[in-house]
Amino acid sequence: MRLSTGELARILAPHVLAFAFPGYALFFLVTGPHRGGSTLLYLLPLLIHATADLFSPPLRRQPHPEVPSWPFDGILCGLLAVQLANIALLGRMFASQSFWSLDTLVATVVVGASTGYSAIVVAHELLHRRSWWEQQLGRLLMCTAMYEHFYTEHLRGHHVRVGTEADPATARYGESFARFFFRTVPRQFRSAWRLEAKRLGDENLKPWDPRALRSRVVHGLAAEWSLALGILLVFGGAALAAFLLQALFAFRALEVVNYFEHWGLVRSGPRVGAVDSWDTDSWVTYYSLTGLSRHADHHCFGSRPYQQLRVRAESPRLPRGYISIFPLILARNKKFQRLMTAELERCQLGPFAPKTLAGDT
Repeated sequence: MRLSTGELARILAPHVLAFAFPGYALFFLVTGPHRGGSTLLYLLPLLIHATADLFSPPLRRQPHPEVPSWPFDGILCGLLAVQLANIALLGRMFASQSFWSLDTLVATVVVGASTGYSAIVVAHELLHRRSWWEQQLGRLLMCTAMYEHFYTEHLRGHHVRVGTEADPATARYGESFARFFFRTVPRQFRSAWRLEAKRLGDENLKPWDPRALRSRVVHGLAAEWSLALGILLVFGGAALAAFLLQALFAFRALEVVNYFEHWGLVRSGPRVGAVDSWDTDSWVTYYSLTGLSRHADHHCFGSRPYQQLRVRAESPRLPRGYISIFPLILARNKKFQRLMTAELERCQLGPFAPKTLAGDT
């Protein structure tokens, strides 16, 4: 049954919430530089968004099978354009003021949240597309977070090894975020390097080997640091520092998401199943983060576009939405672990899986 124009409009309308973070960052940057303590008020909408996610109604409706892809691809293109504009405007704002200002603090959070919540999510979607040019746009977006090696490690590492000891992006049962962060960041980079080295014919490839010039990890490093150098040359040192701080905030946010998406889960077989990822039914998360909350289905069907991801009832459920779970993880990690442990026990997953299943590899 084909969709009418009105039905398509009703389905599409809530997806404009994906522009909340980048749109608000754009507003902050266009109105800057700012003066005085009132700058801190620009953090308030982020708190409101997180609160809305905390009390969000559930969304369990499955996608319409006849929904066209072009308007949803248009949303991705719009989000990409806003992100690139935000990085340019960030440079412009700090070209005319000192680094030592409240604007620096607020820009780190507001622009970093936009890069982490929106740009990286869009990049993640594009990196999973089959077309070369969409993947390259995804890599460009990852450069704005100074984390381009995610392209290699996520597609060829994480999706293959998720839920196993070999996956550095799978958080172990009982592992705190601090321990996970300092473990996963260097190991993901080393994994990406090894994956490219193996592709080039030498798993022990050294950085100074001429063959390393064909490594996609090297290409990513060159691209993201060329972007950083360009910001330095055009806008100055304060702009570069602000850019690097927002990138740090963004990829830390990415690793928070990695942390809870598979925390405590252990894959019981050679193929990834719906029980190997955590989902949330939050309406706010689903529309704010272009379908990322349906992560279980994404791992089962990596190339499925975000608007077609399905609710998987068998996957374990997060205690909150993606956005509102951040403060729980960062400020009350013990409580986060207790809530997650209770769900694992309810679902008989992770350390609570029946021994016959846990040992079936």
